[in-house]
Amino acid sequence: MTRGIDHIGITVPNIEQATLFFEQAFDAKLAYENIGQKDAPQEGSGIEQKLGLPQGTKVLRIRMLSIGHSAGIELFQFVHTHQQRPALASDYGLQHAAFYVDDIHEATARFEAAGGELLSTPSPLSGDIESGEGNMFVYGRTPWGMVIELICYPAGIQYPSDSQAERFTPGK
Repeated sequence: MTRGIDHIGITVPNIEQATLFFEQAFDAKLAYENIGQKDAPQEGSGIEQKLGLPQGTKVLRIRMLSIGHSAGIELFQFVHTHQQRPALASDYGLQHAAFYVDDIHEATARFEAAGGELLSTPSPLSGDIESGEGNMFVYGRTPWGMVIELICYPAGIQYPSDSQAERFTPGK
């Protein structure tokens, strides 16, 4: 039985800078490090096979962050591999992570102060299901280019009568 999402893995160019961004933008806290600064990198055919990595790639650092009452953020820093730009919304696969915030205007200010770049200004959620007083969202890019959504829906979600479940919303 699946209980829920435990964490989201994010590859970053610099784990210290990414940690600082998440601390400043979202009050992230360090939970632990699987591979720290003093540890030898993980490398070789075993880790390449387990993580589906190209030959020669080394796992330099792995760090778990905790943000509020939600899934963890696991940061990875790799070396000796070709890097591609983060996915766009139109690309297949994971394309953004969304963070529920209580005050979208304060959250966008913190996001930008931490080095993020907003793609627009906050907008109302649309459609009969998600619209409501104060229900808003905005997309932005982290300093390394990953897309993040800031979202809040204080008026709630108007679930249709045939809904089989409600979406997860972090508690206060």
